[in-house]
Amino acid sequence: MPALVNYGGDDDFYSGGSFYTNSTDLGRLCSISSQVDVYYPPRKRARITAPFVVGETLFEQSKQASIDVLPDECLFEIFKRLPGGRERSSCACVSKHWLMLLISIRKGEYESSKAVKENTDSVSDEDDGYLTRCLEGKKATDMRLAAVAVGTSGHGGLGKLSIRGSSSSGGVTNFGLSAIARGCPSLKALSLWNVPRVGDEGLSEIAKECHLLEKLDLCQCPSFSNKGLIAIAENCPNLTSLSIESCPKIGNEGLQAIGKLCPKLQSVSFKDCILVGDHGVSSLLSTSSLLSKVKFQGLNITDFSLAVIGHYGKSVTNLMLSGLENVSEKGFWVMGNAQGLQKLVSLTITSCRGVTDVSLEAMGKGCANLRQMCLRRCCFISDDGLVAFAKSAGSLESLQLEECNRITQSGTIGVLSNCSLKSLTVVKCMGIKDISSEVPLSCCNSLKSLSVRNCPGFGTAGLAVVGRLCPQLQHVDLSGLCGITDAGLLPLLESCEAGLVKVNLSGCLNITDKVVLALTRLHGGTLELLNLDGCRRITDASLMAIAESCVFLSDLDVSRSAVTDSGVAALSRAEQLNLQVLSFSGCSRVSNKSLPSLKKLGKTLLGLNLQHCNSISSRTVELLVETLWKCDILF
Repeated sequence: MPALVNYGGDDDFYSGGSFYTNSTDLGRLCSISSQVDVYYPPRKRARITAPFVVGETLFEQSKQASIDVLPDECLFEIFKRLPGGRERSSCACVSKHWLMLLISIRKGEYESSKAVKENTDSVSDEDDGYLTRCLEGKKATDMRLAAVAVGTSGHGGLGKLSIRGSSSSGGVTNFGLSAIARGCPSLKALSLWNVPRVGDEGLSEIAKECHLLEKLDLCQCPSFSNKGLIAIAENCPNLTSLSIESCPKIGNEGLQAIGKLCPKLQSVSFKDCILVGDHGVSSLLSTSSLLSKVKFQGLNITDFSLAVIGHYGKSVTNLMLSGLENVSEKGFWVMGNAQGLQKLVSLTITSCRGVTDVSLEAMGKGCANLRQMCLRRCCFISDDGLVAFAKSAGSLESLQLEECNRITQSGTIGVLSNCSLKSLTVVKCMGIKDISSEVPLSCCNSLKSLSVRNCPGFGTAGLAVVGRLCPQLQHVDLSGLCGITDAGLLPLLESCEAGLVKVNLSGCLNITDKVVLALTRLHGGTLELLNLDGCRRITDASLMAIAESCVFLSDLDVSRSAVTDSGVAALSRAEQLNLQVLSFSGCSRVSNKSLPSLKKLGKTLLGLNLQHCNSISSRTVELLVETLWKCDILF
């Protein structure tokens, strides 16, 4: 029955016409007509599901599609000749088998890619790397990566890939990363976090195929070793940024290869890598002439590495050192006196016992262009060292002190009196206590931003000193200072001549409406942000004052205060207000009655926080969501 097998199905329906030239075949068909009904769907091949007998042989139609009869070698050749990414994506959707075949084809093996290479005047829009993909948790699997590898090729090419938290069973493996490598040569940024089943094999495939790679971020990847990192160094000369955290098998050998073979490297970060030591760090620093951002945290390095940083870090502008337990005072002193960090702009040091008064002063003298300094949990720094540092660091603009408990109010006053700071931040420094100072103080007219947070000893006397010292303040953050009162704040508000722009008083439990009334009267024309979260003595009087006097206020937070529906209504009547962010979280006296007022305020709002407002019903929130479709409402 060759005619029946080869029939292509051109007509819609055959009701009786014969298409057989052989009368024997026709007779055989008629002999089974009582057993089988044959129907030909429109424009489709005839389909017979029941078995039938031709002569002495039993035939049953196979359920397998005809194209699946082809061996993989033939499908491979067919897929290689697909004209573009959209066609490949369509084929990948047919079956898992086809998807596996497609990802086995490297980008350069497609005939369309070869044609582009031969024609030097043509430009392929598939290799530009415009797209970004992020897979997290259960969504991070090999099959999804395979689909990404095929699917992105026709839409600009994959430029950035981020994988977060792949499961230990059924998550991403070397196979998935290899699929990305073969299908996405345009990849420029790769971030892998917590992918325990991916190792050197997958990373080596990335290195082999993705020569445009510029940024590599590896975090909690226990299977990666120096072998994979060396492969990256040997094949990715455009690498500019490298970040490695908690990879216990990566050590000095990998860092040495990166330093020698990646001449464009500009940023490095190594955290909690137990095999990284002096040899790796010194080799990396001494050979990377363009290195500008350096972060070392929790490494087994000694004074030698800091000496190398101080000598060879001539291009370093940002330096972060944290948890370096084996570095002594000598290491930081040598780093400062080596005079190599002349371009250093920002320095952050956390939990390093080697930072003392002596070494801190040396760093101030050796870093002539230092503008930002942050010291966290440096327990051996005292007022004397801090003031000496401030005097030697002539370019310093921003100073941040966190949990430096030997620093007192005298030290901060000394800093303000001896350098032209623009920003001072003091957080959780338990040594800061109120000291009434009658000694004449020189004003620090340069200070624009002051933040004193969670320092329980800082109170009214401290605020009075700040008010006399800093008349040009524009940003004030006193969050978490339970001890300050109206008597301390009012003089500060009156002394600020430039006009306050941002004020954060969250957690200041004892302030009242008097502060807000004075603030709006004196600074209503400049105030843009006001945070009164947790100020339980703030009432509707404050909201009325804000409505009357504040012209540029865009962010207002009165969470957990005593405001009511009347205050909300007063805000809504202020025609000049242009609030974008408004929070009433925890205001139990704001109820459903405020619905009209909130709708009116919502015309300009982008964010509205009504969480824990127990007097507002879910129905009211639903009405607000329907009306304020531009506003993000939290409830």
